Amino acid sequence: MKYEDLLAGIRRYGARDQDLCMKQLDISSDQVQENVLIAPWWEPEMFPQLGEAKYLSSSTSPSIKVWDIFNKECGLHMTYIKTGIGAPVLMDALLSLGVTPCKRVLFIGSVGALDANIGIGDVVVPEYSVCGDGASRYIAADTLHAGDVFGEKAYPDDRLLQTVLNNTARICEENRVNYHIGRNFSIDTIFAQFAHIEEIIAMGCNVIEMETAVAFRAAKLAGISLAAIFSVSDNTITHKSLMGGRTEAEQEYRRFTRSTVFPRIILDTLCQQI
Repeated sequence: MKYEDLLAGIRRYGARDQDLCMKQLDISSDQVQENVLIAPWWEPEMFPQLGEAKYLSSSTSPSIKVWDIFNKECGLHMTYIKTGIGAPVLMDALLSLGVTPCKRVLFIGSVGALDANIGIGDVVVPEYSVCGDGASRYIAADTLHAGDVFGEKAYPDDRLLQTVLNNTARICEENRVNYHIGRNFSIDTIFAQFAHIEEIIAMGCNVIEMETAVAFRAAKLAGISLAAIFSVSDNTITHKSLMGGRTEAEQEYRRFTRSTVFPRIILDTLCQQI
């Protein structure tokens, strides 16, 4: 599958390229900056250090929300997109960025640990994500029957990944925060994942979330550099799951890493691209 094939399909049924961004993101394509942050759930108020955030979406309650963020210290404009949870909505938002000025994306979000040595609140940078989602099938090949990529690895952009890793190692060390290299599994379900945890671990995965396998694939298709940074929200192996078991001290540590460490990694990474 090529990105132009997706655009050709859209044009064939009456839509125009200039309408894609407005229909998917509720903003015009020229409002999108070269540097973009994508988060399934988090909003910019969680990261005041990033800069001044201006809400761009025309609706007060859209399913996808977009902000422009300006950081005065390095003169950096960023577009911040909250997509909602799950591979399909994330994929559509990312693919729409292919007709905008966007050049690079940092995905930021939560991840569950599948390794007892990975703690709540630790930072994880994935080196790849194993496809366990259904959305990837629609962009993996020219036909649906040829596009079954379940179990295949999808990778971030090499250069951007290395920049993120270098900054993460330095900033985490300065703040006495643990970080890990992630071998991620992207799944379609939270409720039903627990019945398959042993099988997923047997694939070599040490973390689990829902979007980055399709994010890596869609970004490459659209000609956009993308890497991801995770905050560990739970650990199934140590019985500290989303359903319960996490201590207040662990939650406080996680709040610190998100509010202090994440903005520094993001800014140091993106400001180096200017």
